[in-house]
Amino acid sequence: MQFHIREKKYNMQKKGFIFDLDGVIVDTAKYHYLAWKNLATELGFNFTEEQNEQLKGVSRIKSLEKILEIGNISLSDDEFTKQMAKKNIEYLNYIETMNEDEILPDVPKILNYLIGKQQPISLGSASKNARTILEKVNLLNKFDAIVDGNDVTKGKPNPEVFLKASKLLKVKPENCIVFEDAVAGVQAANAANMISIGIGEQDVLHEADYVFNDFTEISVEFMEELMSRK
Repeated sequence: MQFHIREKKYNMQKKGFIFDLDGVIVDTAKYHYLAWKNLATELGFNFTEEQNEQLKGVSRIKSLEKILEIGNISLSDDEFTKQMAKKNIEYLNYIETMNEDEILPDVPKILNYLIGKQQPISLGSASKNARTILEKVNLLNKFDAIVDGNDVTKGKPNPEVFLKASKLLKVKPENCIVFEDAVAGVQAANAANMISIGIGEQDVLHEADYVFNDFTEISVEFMEELMSRK
């Protein structure tokens, strides 16, 4: 496995900040939805935005399994692999057009604040295209470590992705803070014994320790309070 790590030495007492990608840093969910919807249409059934919510934080394989279940369709192993690859090609064509305008509000402000405070930062995403997306939106150099779908064998809510990020940052899990927009991601952070911060709707992400609609609601004072915790 290859990990992207920015060379820096950190005080072991510092916190570790771990960010999911889709729906937290950028909104690529719309591109996933378009690609999955087109796949479902070709297979002869409709796939709605509401159903797409079930795929948040879920791996590509599990997503296709859920979609086929919705359409009550069975595919051979070869056809399953073919459809998954086809969807990914279409999705990659969408993200080829991405730029810094795709970054969600105030995400750069929070990242730059943490960098200014010399707090270690990692990505913890199920996406296998995370590095490509971060390059497209010019954020790759903001992260000390990246753990994505290429680096793990177990998807969220299993905590593997966050535990690997914690290890790379050299910060104990209980000193890590995770930003997530998906129920499965919040559950993974909680299972890893990390502080979970939901980005989205309170009634959906109620298992998180804190919930904000987006990063515009997160104050410097709140970030300082997180960093000062024993």
